[in-house]
Amino acid sequence: MYAGSRFRDVVDALFANPYQQVWGRPGEPALPNEAVTTRSVFGGLFTRHRSARFEQASARTLDSHADLRWGPDRKGFRRLLHPNAVCLTGMWEITGDSPYSGYFAKGSRALVVARYSSGAGGMRRGEIRSLALVGKLFPATDPEHATPLRTANFITQEDIGGDRTPTINAAELRNAPDVTVFRRGPAATMLIKVASVFRKVDQEPTIRQLYPIAELGKAPGEATRAPAFMRLLVSRDQPVIAGDHLDVRDEVLAQIFDAGDPTPKRTLRFDIEVTDEGKTTGSPFRVRRSFQNWRQIGAMVFDNAVASYNGDAVIHFTHPTWRQDRNDASTATRINNVKVK
Repeated sequence: MYAGSRFRDVVDALFANPYQQVWGRPGEPALPNEAVTTRSVFGGLFTRHRSARFEQASARTLDSHADLRWGPDRKGFRRLLHPNAVCLTGMWEITGDSPYSGYFAKGSRALVVARYSSGAGGMRRGEIRSLALVGKLFPATDPEHATPLRTANFITQEDIGGDRTPTINAAELRNAPDVTVFRRGPAATMLIKVASVFRKVDQEPTIRQLYPIAELGKAPGEATRAPAFMRLLVSRDQPVIAGDHLDVRDEVLAQIFDAGDPTPKRTLRFDIEVTDEGKTTGSPFRVRRSFQNWRQIGAMVFDNAVASYNGDAVIHFTHPTWRQDRNDASTATRINNVKVK
């Protein structure tokens, strides 16, 4: 039974086993780069229960609300998708007028732990990659809060099929990304199968609704009012990190640290924008989404970061099950770990 977590416990776990004791220091090992292939996601041809492997993992991302999943050997679980990332810690704050509930309401401030990763097979500038930022909000502002708290998670990503976005400053991360399947090249068939499994265990494979944040800290009996769409943009005054073929993890870490110095020197800010006006067009292989009236209501400011084993294998971000009405829990696709719609 999930009873919540302490922010400090999650942060301590993330920083317990960094790949580099001091990022960018001469002599530190290279950051690992786990490849994502059909075999790594679905298992080899002769893997027992091959067809169920990814389906079971997908169901766990929906049904498990744990913030840390240690596993029986305390080594966590290898992510089948987006295995390589950098984790960040900071603060979520809503400062603009907002008609929404929970931690989308004006004046909300929450501790946040996030994970910035890349999919679509690429990690470096110039490669086809799909940048993504997922996060969890703790309804507190004291990093040392003593009582475990239930968290709310969000999922944002650029084109699921991948893009050649040159820097994190240029990436538009949305809870409803575009999908260009055949941009994956030979790996397109894997993406099609992934989407098929997502639809089998839930319903909508490419949009992650935002109601968990709108319900976090909400008063009993208060109606849920969640935005339909959210996008996260690196703030305009954030510098662009120079470097050809730069690993996205190094790019994120360079926003906060000087190479070889363990003390954070700067912050990395993302603007939070929302809208309820969006339209989906195209085919399942080329999904395009257009939006109107984006408005900035707040920001996330990160002041520390780490690339670590626990950040890749132990921390867990729950994917919200699809609701026919995002504001009505009775319309959920999965209830008590079972698909009912």
